[in-house]
Parts: sequence; structure tokens; C-alpha cells
Amino acid sequence: MSQQEARRGGAVWALVITSVAGFMAALDNLVVTTALPSIRQDLGGALDDLEWTVSAYTLTFAVLLMFGAALGDRFGRRRLFLIGITIFTGSSAAAALSTGIDALIAARAVQGVGGAIMMPLTLTLLSAAVPAAKRGMAFGIWGAANGLAVASGPLIGGTLTEHVSWHWIFWLNVPVGLALLPLARLRLKESHGTGAPLDLTGTLLASGGLFGIVYGLVRAPIVGWSDTVVLTGLFAGAALLVGFVLHGIRAENPMLPMRLFRSRAFAGINAASMLMFLGMFGSIFLLSQFLQGVLGYSPTEAGLRMLPWTGMPMLVAPIAGYLSDRISGRTIAAAGLFLQALGLAWFASVISVDVSYAAQLPALIVSGVGMALYFAPASNLVMASVRPEEQGIASGSNNALREVGGALGIAIMASIFSAQGGYDSARSFVDGIQPALWVGAALVAVAGAAALAIPGTRRTADAVPEPVEPGPVLENA
Repeated sequence: MSQQEARRGGAVWALVITSVAGFMAALDNLVVTTALPSIRQDLGGALDDLEWTVSAYTLTFAVLLMFGAALGDRFGRRRLFLIGITIFTGSSAAAALSTGIDALIAARAVQGVGGAIMMPLTLTLLSAAVPAAKRGMAFGIWGAANGLAVASGPLIGGTLTEHVSWHWIFWLNVPVGLALLPLARLRLKESHGTGAPLDLTGTLLASGGLFGIVYGLVRAPIVGWSDTVVLTGLFAGAALLVGFVLHGIRAENPMLPMRLFRSRAFAGINAASMLMFLGMFGSIFLLSQFLQGVLGYSPTEAGLRMLPWTGMPMLVAPIAGYLSDRISGRTIAAAGLFLQALGLAWFASVISVDVSYAAQLPALIVSGVGMALYFAPASNLVMASVRPEEQGIASGSNNALREVGGALGIAIMASIFSAQGGYDSARSFVDGIQPALWVGAALVAVAGAAALAIPGTRRTADAVPEPVEPGPVLENA
């Protein structure tokens, strides 16, 4: 076998391994939502307990993403990737074997730890294995797998719960994780970051700040925004994140150097990612309930009817990734975000208590194409906006901002929904979801504007960012 063939084979294996691992971690964000009634029937627990089966994973996943990336940079990305898969697989089995609601919540929290270590390292390992000229297509396929996981979580969870058992939502991860461990050990090459010592102060500030904010966001729709614990979490979290920013400016080797945000490319794609997930997560959260609670579909039927949206990334994202290698990635990302905003606005304009599926179909297709066009070049833009040794923390910070955006989106959409409508009747539900969808569309449109602020470069995968030193704001990266 020639050296070129060996490199090609290594890139293919890296793409398969990282895409499957990313799919597992992203899937567990929403896969539990449609299984909550069955879990409550089997394990008991109050409504707050059921909410924590979702929130426990979101919290640990969001707050530890940057720390997981930093550990990989320091001690070896493949090594930590294997540790992350091991934790994720073992905790999935523990969740499936849970006999009480508290045990399930604890297992979900540990799952989030494994996902936080595993997820940001998928991008850095893939970037190290794929030649620069081919990264757009590789990231497009990786993005398609992650986009499909986020959007199809309710469908997979509903189908397994309805036709098998809710336990299989978690058992599904076990054979996949066990297969990934030897493949990752044998087929992935080890790599490291800058070699700088771990930033414990930055880790505590970032983790504590994100925990406070995400905790407040996921609790607010349950107990109210004026609750003392919610307000304490939000204000304390915000104060810790301000300290994290100041630390990133002043420290010698911070976890997230704030100088990176002087790059319009890095700042723009992170702002776009956060706003995209803010608008999309909240919309999917409400639309899946609309299809079941108002139109009367079962979880499986609702998921199947959303396939024009949720399945589109598998068809469009690889093509969009291929195109992003040849034209400006920011153009494709921005186009995708504006199409996603158009799709949500279309939903808001046609939604009613008796809306036909034919009336929803154009919105589903437009939203699916838009989501696919965004996911394909977004990862490429993140990784191309920093130096190779900083790609681990760039991936971790981008994923963390996306998760915080998703939690914020659900909280904002739920608050708008509760203020304008509710679950009392189909008419009340529509009264609540309609303004929420308009807000979601507006947020994703702002994300499109943020993407347009990214400097245009031809073949972003080949663009090697210049070192970002303290000084004037950079106009390119």
C-alpha cells in the first residue's frame, strides 16, 4: 500500500469513527424527550424529576466541553477520546439498568461527562487526519451526522419507546461504543495541543459560570424566572463568566484566550452557532409537541412527518461541504441560516389547529435544506479560524456555546409559549407556539447576519490563520 493510500484510509476511518461518536453524543440531547411518559410510568417521580432526566445531561455536557477539549490537548486527544467513549458507554448501560428515577438522573449526568470529553475531540482528531483541501467535505459529512442526531432524537426515542422499550434508548449506545473503542485505538493517530499546563482557574470559572446559567435556564420554565435559586444561578453564573473573560485577557496560558475573538472569523462563527441553536432547539422542542398534542400523531408518526426536515442533512450536507471547499464557506453557512429562518417563519404563518401536512411540507423542506447548508461549513469555519494547535479549544468553545444556545432557546421559547398560550386546548397551544416560532425565525436570521460578518475567503480549508497577537482587531483569520 502506498503512503498516499494509507493516508486516505486513515482519513476515511477517522471520518467514520468521529461521525459515529459525534452522532451518539448529539443524539442524547433530545432522545429522551418523547420517552418521558413511559419513564414516569415505570420509575415514578414528579414532573421536576422527569425534567432532570433531560437537564442532567445538558448541564454536565455544556459545562465540561471546554475542559474536555483542554484535557485532550494536554494529555493526548486520542487517549481522552477513548476515555470519553468508555465513560459514555458505561453510563449508558447504567441508565438502561436504572430501577429508580434518581439512579437514572445520576447516570444521565455521567453520560454528559463522557460526551463532553468525547465531542470536542471528534473535530480535532478529524482535522488532523484529513488533508486541508478535503476538510470541507469531511466536516460536511460529520456535520450531517450531528445535525441528523439533533433533529431525529425525538423520532428515535419515540420509535424505540413505542415499539420496544425506553431502556433501548440507552442500550443502543452500548454496542456502538464497544465497537468504537478498538477502532479508535487502532485507526486514530495521537495528537496534542500547545502543551501548556491546564488552566485550573479558567476551568473553574468557565464550568461554574456555565453551570449557573444553564441551571437557571433549565429550571426557570419549571419554577418561574423570579425563583430565588434561578436568579442566583443566573447572576452568579454571569459574574463567573465575566471573571472568565477577564482571566482570558490577562492570564499567560488561559483555557480560552480572548484574543481569539479579535478574529472576525472566530467571533462570527461562534455567534452564528449560538444563535442558530437558540432558535432551532426551541422550535423543534415545541413543534414536536404540536404534532403530537394538537394534531394527534403518535411519537413515531410525528417523527416520520418531520423527516423532510430532519433527514435533509444526510442528503444536502455532504454536497454543501464539497462546495464549501471551492467557494466561501461563510456564503453557504449564511444561506443555510437564512433558509432555516424562512422555514420557521413559514411554519409560524401557516400553523393552526387543523393545518394540513401539505401546508407544512414546504416549511419542512426549506428548514431541512437550511439546516444542512449551515452544518456543513460551520465546523470547517471554526477549525480554519485558529491555528492547528488551538483547534481543540476552538472546537470545545464552539460546542459549549451551541449547547448554551440550545438551553437558552428552550427556556425562551417555553416562556413565550407560556405567556401567550398553554396546554389547556389546541387553540391555546397554537396561540403560544406561533409567536415563539416568529422569535425563533428572527434569532436564526440574526445568526445569518453574524455569518455574513465572517471574512470571505476562497477555500476556507486552505486558509491558515495568522497568529493572533494582542493589538488591533483583525479583519481576517
